[in-house]
Amino acid sequence: MRAEVSDAAHARLARVRTLVRKEWRQMIRDPASIAMGVVLPVILILLFGYGLSLDVKNVPLAVLDQDGSALARGLIGGLQLSPYFQPRPVASLRAAEALLAARRVDGILTVPQQFARRARAGGAVVQLVVSGTDANTARIIEAYVNGVVAAWAAREAPALAGPVRVQSRLWFNEANDSRYFLVPGLIVLVMTLIGAFLTAMVVAREWERGTFEALFVTPVRAAEILLGKTLPYFALGMVGLVLCVLAGRFLFHVPVRGSLAVLLLGSMLYMLVAVGIGLLISSAVKNQLVASQVTLLATFMPAFMLSGLLFDLRSMPAPIRALTYVLPARYFVALLQTTFLAGDIWSVIVPNALALLAMVAVIALVLGAITRKRLA
Repeated sequence: MRAEVSDAAHARLARVRTLVRKEWRQMIRDPASIAMGVVLPVILILLFGYGLSLDVKNVPLAVLDQDGSALARGLIGGLQLSPYFQPRPVASLRAAEALLAARRVDGILTVPQQFARRARAGGAVVQLVVSGTDANTARIIEAYVNGVVAAWAAREAPALAGPVRVQSRLWFNEANDSRYFLVPGLIVLVMTLIGAFLTAMVVAREWERGTFEALFVTPVRAAEILLGKTLPYFALGMVGLVLCVLAGRFLFHVPVRGSLAVLLLGSMLYMLVAVGIGLLISSAVKNQLVASQVTLLATFMPAFMLSGLLFDLRSMPAPIRALTYVLPARYFVALLQTTFLAGDIWSVIVPNALALLAMVAVIALVLGAITRKRLA
């Protein structure tokens, strides 16, 4: 009896070993399994490790010294020594405001006239204006400036008769409402999902079913295939844009200070880029599961983490920051936040729109070459 039980156990163990060996060989032969089990975790840990940072460093700050005293120069010197700021001296408030509107600085620190005299008499004030397009970053900048001023006041305590206050206010987001910059960012994520993710999934499904190859035996041309695949998802993305803008304006009361024409044009460019990326991925990866994973890593995750939507790009390591320049979401986030909150600031809108237009042209050329090769 025991021998029979032992033989049955050995037989079960042999079957399990055989199945494990079969599955292992199948997994080794499947590059998608290796990618999901080995490459995906490595990419995610690097992306989260380097991209996720709640710190704000190297903040460009316009500094206007209207006093010119030794105390004022000492305060500005504290900013220069801080790793969190890159002070940029300006000659006038008008020049500082122009830099802030163009997003070349994130704030303006003004040391007013008679600062030294008031500091020695008690009750001195420095003025801080911070861009509120990112409410979280604005709060951090305010805290850092207060810390620098407090450290300077501690060093200069014998010469001061009282505390020095930082009088701060926000531009473009007076209510200090995080929804003001989150809603434009959510539009980017929605359009990325519709444009890239949905396109890649649907076209990959056609490759799996063989319906896409059937087009190659018809008289259809490459440009016609691309238009036929692009226009439906482009139109769907535009519908999603309209719904998001209406919800942001009337449900969350986010202002739209720029022109709707600029908003529409920038969104159309980004939607073309997103749909093009989805088509490129589906042409290289003809499996729905793999296409979904690749699209998630190539479009959605970078749009969420490396576009400036949630995390300040300047706090990232230089190689990761350099990588963001090839991500279309970076340019679309900047364009949307400027159009919604600041208005038609052409020094911001034009470069970002041209970057998206260049991406559209490159993707169109690559897709055209791939489709013509397959038709040939």
